[in-house]
Amino acid sequence: MKKIMLTLLPATIISMASCGGGEKQTNVVESGIDKTNLDTTVDPRNDFYQFACGGWMKKNPLTGEYARYGSFEQVGELNKQQMKSLIEDLATKKFEKGSVGDKLCTLYNLYMDSTKLNSIGKAPLTEDLRAIDTVKSKEQLPALIADLHKIDVNVFFAFYIGADDKNSKMNMLHTYQSGLSLGSRDYYLSQKDTSMVKIREQFVVHVERMLQLFGYTADEAKKCTEDVMKIETALAESFYTKEQLRVPNDNYHKISYSQFKDDFTGFDWDSYFEKFNLKEDSINVSQIPPIKKAVELIVNEDISVLKNYMAWQLIDRAAGSLGDEVYNVNFDFYGKVLSGRQEPSPRWKRAVSLLENAMGEALGEMYVEKYFPASHKERMVQLVKNLQDSYAERLDSLSWMSDSTKVKAKEKLAGLTVKIGYPDKFRDYTSLEITDENLWENTKRISRFKADIMLEKAGKPVDKTEWHMYPQTVNAYYNPSTNEICFPAGILQKPFFDMSADDAYNYGAIGVVIGHEMTHGYDDQGRQFDVDGNLKDWWTAEDAALFTLRSSSIMEYFNGIEVAPGVYANGKFTLGENLADHGGLKISFNALKRAMKTNPLPVVDGFTPEQRFFLSYAGVWANNIRPEEIIRRTKEDPHSLGKWRVNGALPHINEWYDAFGVTEKDSMYIDPSRRANIW
Repeated sequence: MKKIMLTLLPATIISMASCGGGEKQTNVVESGIDKTNLDTTVDPRNDFYQFACGGWMKKNPLTGEYARYGSFEQVGELNKQQMKSLIEDLATKKFEKGSVGDKLCTLYNLYMDSTKLNSIGKAPLTEDLRAIDTVKSKEQLPALIADLHKIDVNVFFAFYIGADDKNSKMNMLHTYQSGLSLGSRDYYLSQKDTSMVKIREQFVVHVERMLQLFGYTADEAKKCTEDVMKIETALAESFYTKEQLRVPNDNYHKISYSQFKDDFTGFDWDSYFEKFNLKEDSINVSQIPPIKKAVELIVNEDISVLKNYMAWQLIDRAAGSLGDEVYNVNFDFYGKVLSGRQEPSPRWKRAVSLLENAMGEALGEMYVEKYFPASHKERMVQLVKNLQDSYAERLDSLSWMSDSTKVKAKEKLAGLTVKIGYPDKFRDYTSLEITDENLWENTKRISRFKADIMLEKAGKPVDKTEWHMYPQTVNAYYNPSTNEICFPAGILQKPFFDMSADDAYNYGAIGVVIGHEMTHGYDDQGRQFDVDGNLKDWWTAEDAALFTLRSSSIMEYFNGIEVAPGVYANGKFTLGENLADHGGLKISFNALKRAMKTNPLPVVDGFTPEQRFFLSYAGVWANNIRPEEIIRRTKEDPHSLGKWRVNGALPHINEWYDAFGVTEKDSMYIDPSRRANIW
């Protein structure tokens, strides 16, 4: 539950011939715009997303494997193919038993051996289910719950070791709400939203079906499912909403450990934490009501109800490691019902994903050695610097922000830690044991290995060199507690950066991405953390009020977007990402204008540099998506849908109006009084 602003926005590599803050381009002659990706039958002033991406969508129809397929998935496909090649190359070599190469090959081969997995089937879960079934008293529950938490079965609640929000240099213990099978409390509580009601009903059917697969009679499965819904619904009722989770101060309640035990009596916390060898002086109870509810349920519910709930959670967690029969039934709900996918990913892709989850940095070290030249990292550093300079210039120009807040804002900008490509030191996997006995036992070892890494942080200073993504990951993030932006190597490639294209294209794509990540430090959440990553109010009251007022334009605008019949976007939930898109566009466009002062760009392929900037930005979000996935993401994802990161963001950018001659006669036009004007 780290407070990291993960973003489906990438960073990418820098061409030696472009994006150099205005240096003369001698080798670049292309616009970067693939005209076949456009739909020129559409007026860009009425539907810019369709104009910029309609051709791409036609060329890339959804296959049964995907709920959404877009630019990110394209790069992900390439990366998976590359990692498969690396693994297959490993298979041709001999490794010492227990070496990294041996572990990767053993795990990959085990997953690929469907005959062996299916012959073993559900048997590996027998002992774990028996451990739950043999519990006779509630005094045994703390140790059992701890054992489940160690293997990532987060029943009732969860905890992690991470930075103290108000003392960011030190790690501390945090508890937080957990224990639901579905990704949002709304699935359990909504009565009016027919899509939520339907999913809840289908979830009940799914649980019963899975339980019968594990030997429960129809009556036993029905009773167990009722117990699962009873516990999970009670937890959901106590959970913070997704909007409340975005308020940092509302999720910070640091107390002494002795006070914690007094406030949450009825559960033997000493026995629980002893299983982790944890002895902390203080604890942050991120969300108080859910922890109280969890303890209340443990104290007051019949032990058989609690055991049924825990048994289901274990089965749900293990479903991907127990052969095709269980996997396919699990996919029928989580893949088909929730996302609209029609078929699972090929086995080799699932095997690669398993290896990434298990030994992501080991695989990443091999990946960057072959696919990420050092020169790309060096050029990326320069582009980030260009965007920082542009941001500082924009901050200086703000009429609504006071000088005192500007000084601190620029200090925070200058204090950014920038991580590009891969970590300086890769993780040591010596203590992780991988065998060829069965997949579930390895899954548990992997979970315990990761838990041990986390537990090692207890009582120690925060390691600012730690990465929270693997080098091959197609993503990026901003972490407010360390004031850092991170761009893994996996995302640093086409179509997010085109080495043969000019500055107009690359500032529109990767430039906006970098500006987006920087802006997370000043969005509705990130702005509450200072240059050192401490949750601390560094704004004047007047500036904070003006920021909130100006941000409300974006929030209200997105609240009015109907993403599906009767389903609207959640402007408050997605505010941070929408603000980051807004800032990224403003900052990067300013950087392009700065660059063109010394390196003017011509009209190419019929588009001005300004037009190509916005076309390349839109191309980042090209995707096809299923109706079910639209609903799921709207309920669970703090990012707006791809279409609306274009058609929802651009109407607030005055420079876009100028570039395409948008007037009040056009569909996407909104009155200047309703446009956001922040950065």
